[in-house]
Amino acid sequence: MPICEADPWRLQYFEGAACPPDVNIPTEDSDSWLWYPHHRWVYDKVAIALSQGLDAGPHGVQPPRFPVFSKPIVNLKGMGIASRVLASEKEYEASLTPGHMWMTLLGGRHVSSDVAVVDGEPRWWRHVTGEPGNEGTFDHWTVHAERDGGIEEYCGTWIRRHLKGYTGILNAESIGGRIIEVHLRMSDQWPDLYGAGWIEALVRLYHERRWGFPDAGRRDGYSVVLFGPHGRRYRHPPPALLAQVRRVPGVSSVQITFHEDKEPERHAMPPGGFRLAVVNAFDLDAGRVAREMLRAHFLARAA
Repeated sequence: MPICEADPWRLQYFEGAACPPDVNIPTEDSDSWLWYPHHRWVYDKVAIALSQGLDAGPHGVQPPRFPVFSKPIVNLKGMGIASRVLASEKEYEASLTPGHMWMTLLGGRHVSSDVAVVDGEPRWWRHVTGEPGNEGTFDHWTVHAERDGGIEEYCGTWIRRHLKGYTGILNAESIGGRIIEVHLRMSDQWPDLYGAGWIEALVRLYHERRWGFPDAGRRDGYSVVLFGPHGRRYRHPPPALLAQVRRVPGVSSVQITFHEDKEPERHAMPPGGFRLAVVNAFDLDAGRVAREMLRAHFLARAA
């Protein structure tokens, strides 16, 4: 499939897309790193921070002040792996790790923004915020219908300055209006919540290098996440249960987000839980009802 999706539970969003065989659309950072050599520098988080005048450096370089935020310089698998706040010089010295970096500790809203970019010019935006759970997990994400002028002005200026020549979807994560990560791909967890015709517009962007999406009838959407305890072996729900969950009014799609035949410890998961499922919905209560239906199955059948 030209829309290159590594997670089989997300193929449902792209299976019906008419995409020319010579057009590859990335959903994975590893593919984007290979396919966009002139712009792959954005995966260097030290470079992203310094491009905005923020304090940052690799472990081994002394921060001028504390606290700082520490994480891998490059992390193509995501999930917040090995990210933490370092509150003091003593804590920093005890945590020095090759390949990790520190940067200014930012405060404010953490927003994930998908941007359609044509030759370095932003053409479309959609912003998402998460409701945090425990230890790196999220209870749910809200895909906002509302625009965010502050982010669009700041991030748009940054994109125009640094990404001339790039055409495609870009995902920018920001905290307090400052960019912390850039990904040369879309967020593939909730494309069904962007509205009818969005996947077709996505294909045109990569095939014809133009953006055309009417974006009529924008409304809030919700991506509700189910986590289970670590240390268990989970089984996929039967098709009848998944069909029942999808029929809940307001539910758009269901993802079972792990490989049943793969050892649990081989999945990249946050410390706070093992991600079992994602329910996308246009009604938050409906998403939560569907999540509880799935939770009952998983907890009853976990080994």
